[in-house]
Amino acid sequence: MSKVLIIGAGGVAGVVVQKCAGLPEVFSEIHLASRTLSKCQALQEKAGKDRVVGVYQVDADDSAEVAELIRGINPSLVINVALPYQDLPIMDACLETGVHYLDTANYEPKDEAKFEYSWQWAYQERFKEKGLMALLGAGFDPGVTNVFTAYAAKHYFDEVHYLDIVDCNGGDHGQAFATNFNPEINIREITQKGKYWENGEWHETDPISVRKDLDYPNVGVRPSYLLFHEELESLVKHFPTIKRARFWMTFGDEYLTHLRVLENVGMTSIQPVEFDGKKIVPLEFLKAVLPNPGSLAEGYTGKTCIGTYVTGVKDGQEKTIFVYNNTDHAETNKEVGAQAVSYTTGVPAMIGASLMLQGKWMKPGVWNMEQFDPDEFMECLNKYGLPWQVQECDKPFEK
Repeated sequence: MSKVLIIGAGGVAGVVVQKCAGLPEVFSEIHLASRTLSKCQALQEKAGKDRVVGVYQVDADDSAEVAELIRGINPSLVINVALPYQDLPIMDACLETGVHYLDTANYEPKDEAKFEYSWQWAYQERFKEKGLMALLGAGFDPGVTNVFTAYAAKHYFDEVHYLDIVDCNGGDHGQAFATNFNPEINIREITQKGKYWENGEWHETDPISVRKDLDYPNVGVRPSYLLFHEELESLVKHFPTIKRARFWMTFGDEYLTHLRVLENVGMTSIQPVEFDGKKIVPLEFLKAVLPNPGSLAEGYTGKTCIGTYVTGVKDGQEKTIFVYNNTDHAETNKEVGAQAVSYTTGVPAMIGASLMLQGKWMKPGVWNMEQFDPDEFMECLNKYGLPWQVQECDKPFEK
């Protein structure tokens, strides 16, 4: 049994807290911290004070403040579900205090919409020398999609050649415009250039410019757009036989129209502007007026479908499979009071943390999800609310 500190108190954190609380045999003591103490207190009430035994206010941008908090709690593991900008300060604090680390999204600098693993991979030797482990990207995508790829490579292929990760939210939250996770992070992600890997190099596309209409199991046909997503970077590194790797996400026409208008009037900019004698960042202001993703769960209908199309060679023959999960918004709301996008990120973080704490996934250094044996993680997905399917395809994913 182990003591954990969870940093962050948004929609994903709410799922992580409740899922960890349900496993006292692994997570013996849970502590929760964020910038806003009242959010931590609300989650503590929801999960029970016997399970979340301590709540704290912390500025996760301040490594020294995080380190001081860690020393006072002395956890075995820090689960970081705060903002991607805060990954490095929290990793620094874990190194200073000798604590293992897990996050769900890779680092990006606050002043530039650019996310890549180089900053965190640079911590490899420091974590290794201290006998500490950092598990990166333990959400769904990245996270489960990485494990899906490793599972396919282990059980279905001699070589993996083509990878297409697809992310469909087929749900309806009833809002004119809202994002399913942190609006600031979401909009930064989809307004930057698309990027995919092919024949040993990266190729860029204009934002939201490459579209395919894809048929998602139990959801139907949805317009899907090519984006860059961080798991592509780690997967092509760790599976060097991959010839092409792409990521696709669904967006409805109404969503894209709203986004285009907001871009055109400057509301998605991350450059500070002068307003009423103060410097404000338009995207941060937009985040403040948009619906909180955590508030969308009630009345949310429909399902998600997220998965990985893998094409490769087995016994000299080319084949394609699709490994995927469907999650129902109404069901996740019923279980933990969260919509499915928060749920699909929070459950894998709990699973990754539990495998680390039980010593099943434990190796000093900085690692991505696909670098561990996938089988037990896949079993845990079925056990803890994210059942998956493998579909044998009669033809490769569309070129």
